[in-house]
Amino acid sequence: MLGCKPSDTPIKARKRMESDGKPLDRERYRRLLGRLIYLSHIRLDIAFSVSVVSQYMHSPKESHLEAVYKNLRYLKGSIGRGLFFKKGDITWRSKKQSAVARSSAEAEFRVVAQGMCEGLWLQKLLEELHITLL
Repeated sequence: MLGCKPSDTPIKARKRMESDGKPLDRERYRRLLGRLIYLSHIRLDIAFSVSVVSQYMHSPKESHLEAVYKNLRYLKGSIGRGLFFKKGDITWRSKKQSAVARSSAEAEFRVVAQGMCEGLWLQKLLEELHITLL
Protein backbone atom coordinates (compact mmCIF):
# COMPACT_ATOMS: atom_id res chain seq x y z
CA MET A 1 0.00 0.00 0.00
CA LEU A 2 3.03 2.30 0.17
CA GLY A 3 2.99 3.04 -3.54
CA CYS A 4 -0.80 3.24 -3.93
CA LYS A 5 -2.67 6.19 -5.37
CA PRO A 6 -4.41 8.22 -2.60
CA SER A 7 -8.21 8.44 -2.60
CA ASP A 8 -10.33 11.56 -1.98
CA THR A 9 -13.13 9.72 -0.18
CA PRO A 10 -13.16 6.74 2.20
CA ILE A 11 -16.12 5.05 0.47
CA LYS A 12 -17.88 5.39 -2.86
CA ALA A 13 -21.14 7.32 -2.67
CA ARG A 14 -24.31 5.27 -3.17
CA LYS A 15 -22.35 2.08 -3.81
CA ARG A 16 -24.06 -1.08 -2.63
CA MET A 17 -21.81 -3.77 -1.26
CA GLU A 18 -22.07 -7.01 -3.19
CA SER A 19 -22.69 -10.11 -1.10
CA ASP A 20 -21.68 -12.44 -3.91
CA GLY A 21 -18.23 -12.96 -5.37
CA LYS A 22 -15.04 -14.77 -4.55
CA PRO A 23 -14.69 -15.52 -0.80
CA LEU A 24 -11.63 -14.26 1.06
CA ASP A 25 -9.51 -15.35 3.98
CA ARG A 26 -11.57 -14.20 6.98
CA GLU A 27 -8.58 -13.79 9.27
CA ARG A 28 -6.73 -11.38 6.97
CA TYR A 29 -9.90 -9.34 6.39
CA ARG A 30 -10.60 -9.21 10.13
CA ARG A 31 -7.03 -8.14 10.95
CA LEU A 32 -7.19 -5.27 8.44
CA LEU A 33 -10.64 -4.27 9.63
CA GLY A 34 -9.59 -4.42 13.28
CA ARG A 35 -6.82 -1.95 12.54
CA LEU A 36 -9.28 0.33 10.74
CA ILE A 37 -11.69 0.15 13.68
CA TYR A 38 -8.82 1.16 15.98
CA LEU A 39 -7.93 4.04 13.66
CA SER A 40 -11.56 5.18 13.47
CA HIS A 41 -11.30 6.23 17.13
CA ILE A 42 -8.75 8.88 16.22
CA ARG A 43 -9.69 9.39 12.55
CA LEU A 44 -13.39 10.06 12.88
CA ASP A 45 -13.81 10.76 9.18
CA ILE A 46 -13.60 7.02 8.44
CA ALA A 47 -16.04 5.92 11.18
CA PHE A 48 -19.02 5.53 8.81
CA SER A 49 -17.15 3.72 6.06
CA VAL A 50 -15.56 1.36 8.60
CA SER A 51 -18.99 0.59 10.06
CA VAL A 52 -20.21 -0.30 6.56
CA VAL A 53 -17.37 -2.71 5.75
CA SER A 54 -17.46 -4.24 9.23
CA GLN A 55 -20.94 -5.60 8.49
CA TYR A 56 -19.33 -8.22 6.24
CA MET A 57 -16.82 -9.77 8.66
CA HIS A 58 -18.67 -13.08 8.74
CA SER A 59 -18.27 -13.73 5.00
CA PRO A 60 -15.99 -11.21 3.26
CA LYS A 61 -15.77 -11.07 -0.53
CA GLU A 62 -13.35 -9.33 -2.89
CA SER A 63 -15.60 -6.25 -3.17
CA HIS A 64 -15.46 -5.84 0.62
CA LEU A 65 -11.67 -6.03 0.61
CA GLU A 66 -11.59 -3.40 -2.14
CA ALA A 67 -13.67 -1.12 0.12
CA VAL A 68 -11.17 -1.70 2.95
CA TYR A 69 -8.31 -0.84 0.58
CA LYS A 70 -10.17 2.33 -0.47
CA ASN A 71 -10.25 3.34 3.21
CA LEU A 72 -6.49 2.79 3.43
CA ARG A 73 -5.88 4.83 0.27
CA TYR A 74 -8.06 7.60 1.73
CA LEU A 75 -6.02 7.59 4.95
CA LYS A 76 -2.83 7.89 2.93
CA GLY A 77 -4.19 10.91 1.04
CA SER A 78 -5.74 12.72 3.99
CA ILE A 79 -2.96 12.92 6.56
CA GLY A 80 -3.28 16.12 8.59
CA ARG A 81 -6.95 16.90 7.87
CA GLY A 82 -9.37 17.55 10.69
CA LEU A 83 -11.12 20.05 12.93
CA PHE A 84 -9.27 20.43 16.19
CA PHE A 85 -9.45 22.62 19.26
CA LYS A 86 -6.24 22.76 21.25
CA LYS A 87 -4.90 19.60 19.55
CA GLY A 88 -8.04 17.55 20.23
CA ASP A 89 -11.22 16.75 18.33
CA ILE A 90 -14.11 19.02 19.21
CA THR A 91 -16.88 16.45 19.09
CA TRP A 92 -18.13 13.59 17.01
CA ARG A 93 -20.84 10.97 16.99
CA SER A 94 -21.86 8.06 14.84
CA LYS A 95 -24.94 5.89 15.19
CA LYS A 96 -27.65 4.32 13.14
CA GLN A 97 -30.91 6.22 13.21
CA SER A 98 -33.28 4.47 15.64
CA ALA A 99 -36.51 5.59 13.95
CA VAL A 100 -37.24 5.38 10.25
CA ALA A 101 -37.72 8.80 8.68
CA ARG A 102 -40.55 9.03 6.16
CA SER A 103 -38.75 11.62 4.07
CA SER A 104 -35.29 13.03 3.58
CA ALA A 105 -36.51 16.36 4.98
CA GLU A 106 -37.55 14.63 8.21
CA ALA A 107 -34.16 12.92 8.46
CA GLU A 108 -32.39 16.23 7.89
CA PHE A 109 -34.58 17.93 10.50
CA ARG A 110 -33.61 15.30 13.05
CA VAL A 111 -29.93 15.80 12.28
CA VAL A 112 -30.24 19.59 12.58
CA ALA A 113 -32.04 19.22 15.93
CA GLN A 114 -29.33 16.89 17.18
CA GLY A 115 -26.66 19.27 15.91
CA MET A 116 -28.29 22.16 17.76
CA CYS A 117 -28.28 20.14 21.00
CA GLU A 118 -24.61 19.39 20.46
CA GLY A 119 -23.89 23.06 19.75
CA LEU A 120 -25.70 24.19 22.90
CA TRP A 121 -23.78 21.63 24.93
CA LEU A 122 -20.50 22.90 23.49
CA GLN A 123 -21.50 26.51 24.19
CA LYS A 124 -22.24 25.70 27.84
CA LEU A 125 -18.98 23.79 28.16
CA LEU A 126 -16.99 26.75 26.83
CA GLU A 127 -18.85 29.11 29.20
CA GLU A 128 -17.96 26.91 32.18
CA LEU A 129 -14.33 26.87 31.08
CA HIS A 130 -14.42 30.68 30.68
CA ILE A 131 -13.39 30.46 27.03
CA THR A 132 -14.72 33.09 24.62
CA LEU A 133 -14.51 32.56 20.89
CA LEU A 134 -15.71 35.94 19.64
